[in-house]
Parts: sequence; C-alpha cells; structure tokens
Amino acid sequence: MFSDDEVERYARHLVLREIGGQGQQKLKAAKVLVVGAGGLGGPATLYLAAAGVGTLGLVDADHVSLSNLQRQILFSTQDVGSSKTDRGVQHLAALNPEIGLVSHPFALTADNAEALIGQYDLVLDGVDDFAVRYLINAACLATGKTLVSGAIGRWTGQVAVFHGQPCYRCLVPEIPPGAETCSAVGVVGALAGIIGSMMALEAIKQITGAGETLASRLFVYDGLSAEARTVRLSADPDCPACGTGTSG
Repeated sequence: MFSDDEVERYARHLVLREIGGQGQQKLKAAKVLVVGAGGLGGPATLYLAAAGVGTLGLVDADHVSLSNLQRQILFSTQDVGSSKTDRGVQHLAALNPEIGLVSHPFALTADNAEALIGQYDLVLDGVDDFAVRYLINAACLATGKTLVSGAIGRWTGQVAVFHGQPCYRCLVPEIPPGAETCSAVGVVGALAGIIGSMMALEAIKQITGAGETLASRLFVYDGLSAEARTVRLSADPDCPACGTGTSG
C-alpha cells in the first residue's frame, strides 16, 4: 500500500496505463545498484530516486572534484572533496526520503563484485573504465542480473540492456587499443544527462514491464547531428564471458 504522500508523489506514474499502481509497487520493491556516481550515474540515480525505486545503492570510490561539476549534476560546489557516494546519498534522500539509499564508497573489484551485485535486482553501469565494465558484466552473468550499460565520449552516447546472451563482451570483446576516456578527449556535459536519463528509463521499463526495453539492442545518439540509431546485437559464440570462449 502507498501512504497519502506516496500517492501524491507518484501521481503521474499511477495514472500511466503502463505503470499504474502495480508497476509502482514493483518500483517500490526493486533494488537497483548504480556503479559509478558520475556523469551518467548522477542523472540516473536522480530519476530512479524520484521514481520511487525502493532501494538504491551507489558504488564509487572517488571524491567530488571541481572538474566533475560540468556534467555531474548530483553534486554542488560545496561537495568538492567529499565522497561521491556519501554526498550523493544525502542529496537523493533530500529528493525522496521515502526510499532506501546505500552508499558503497569503494571500488568494485574481482573480490567483491559478485557478492555486492548479488544483493540487487538490477545493475546500471556508468563507469569510464573497460576493465571495470568487464567485472560488472561477469558478475551480472554469474548472478543472473540484468545490466543497463551506458557510455559517453565527446558528443556521442550509447545505451544497451544485457541479460545473459548477448552480453557486454559480445559487443566489446577486448579493450580497444588506445581506449579514450572523457578526461582525455572531453565530453559535452548535457550529453551525460541524456544518456543517464535513458539508463534510468530503461531500468524503469525493465522493473515495471512497460514497453520494450533495449535488451539485445544498442541505442547510439550523436549529439552534434541530433541523430540516433538502434542496432540489434547478436551473441558471439566465442565470447570470452558468455560463449564457448569463456575463461571465467
């Protein structure tokens, strides 16, 4: 059941045919882990908190820096120097005190990834590191969790949803040589909001069963041309994570 405050807070969801009371209850019962409380994780967590996701966990070992604020809207200037997850949880609690929030102020590693991800229903990957993305992908495969993956660079962003096969490593089987980071090549700040919000939208659809998610599909957005395309993804039988080439 919802309290009177919850009915008012989620009124726009409750009147949506695709969500309604049943979908809102699913959101309230859901446990979502967001890995990376930065440019993508910030807007994603803001919208998931606002949507009423019952338990929202944030994983990030970093502290807020001034250069983050160009795109990381979860934070303010007063947060510089503070733990991203600790300050993020405080801001999200101010937005929606009805939900449970968990700060995980440490790096995701091979030693803790499966145990942590196993505590949640759904995982959002907003990190800027291929090795960590591989860890998240492997842990989601091992625990049977759905993964919503987002990435941005310069003016281009992408979102995909993975559950089993195909997995993230079917899309990116090896770390690209000379892989670029946002700190090296730059990124327009507003793009983080677009892709982070789409990640939250995909998570909401996945939880409530509304519409068709980006499962086994990749959405690519070009901010310079204002054009987008969606491509179908196929499982790679030799994928090192989920195929016959699996090496653990």
